[in-house]
Amino acid sequence: MKKKEMLILTGPTAVGKTKLSIALAKAVGGEIISADSVQVYKKMDIGSAKILPGEMDGVRHHLIDVLSPDEKFDVFRFSEMAKEAMKGIYERGHIPVLVGGTGFYIQAVLYDIAFSEEETDSALRRQLEEEAAQKGNAYMHEKLAAIDPESAAAIHANNSKRVIRAIEYYMQTGEKISVHNAREHEKKSPYAFCYFVLNDDRKKLYDRIDARVDQMIEEGLYEEVKGLLADGIPRTATSMQALGYKEMADYICGDCSLEEAIYLIKRDTRHFAKRQLTWFRRERDVTWVDRTAFAGQEDKMLAFMLEKVEEMRNMNT
Repeated sequence: MKKKEMLILTGPTAVGKTKLSIALAKAVGGEIISADSVQVYKKMDIGSAKILPGEMDGVRHHLIDVLSPDEKFDVFRFSEMAKEAMKGIYERGHIPVLVGGTGFYIQAVLYDIAFSEEETDSALRRQLEEEAAQKGNAYMHEKLAAIDPESAAAIHANNSKRVIRAIEYYMQTGEKISVHNAREHEKKSPYAFCYFVLNDDRKKLYDRIDARVDQMIEEGLYEEVKGLLADGIPRTATSMQALGYKEMADYICGDCSLEEAIYLIKRDTRHFAKRQLTWFRRERDVTWVDRTAFAGQEDKMLAFMLEKVEEMRNMNT
């Protein structure tokens, strides 16, 4: 039976996915679903490097500017919203193109995975949240590393919700959540797909990250974060834990200098890019698109990707 088609274009932050994703979507009759944990929020444009309407070149985009910054957004909500968007895309006779750097989100949709991170209102959860409030994110991350080093390597210390959930899962079941997720990951995808990972020389990537942060500062990241705080968005909100927003909020609230905030944004974004690449290297059935191999020529990268799409279609009969 012929499977529904899906394309994915991902890669580390600042690698240059946006322009290539639009060219890919236009070439295949696609609509883009943003697999980004920050671009989904309204009023969070600069720090998320959000695509502007004028840059979309007529390609329909989904899951951008749809939630208030005080709303929670996680893998479950993403899966729900992405599948709803995909339903409409297929009805219009188009192909969904998932674009973004959040590998966890992409994996959930591509393999229809039921990650065991369902919400519970347990006494254990509240106990762990209180412990985190008292002892800090770094302490909880170390606690996770002691029982589940694989999960600790994949989850940033600042992502306290996932850290706590992974500890909770282990304490409730005696099983590492990384083992559970690996088992779920063995599922076959219900889609015919091409999974492209865009990459570049590490020095070029890191230089681009630093330049992007400088540009965000020039464009008004300070004013953007100050406006969010003035709107009553708490620093503890999921949205405000995002790279750039957390550090700038710390500066605005007097916890560090502007120089320290900028340094931390650049350093932590580089670390994030490294973790993203580690995640994608562990994924199955991916096609790497290395900018250096194509001398940075996007038309050649696109042609290569379209060849892979044609191969996928020939197999999906």
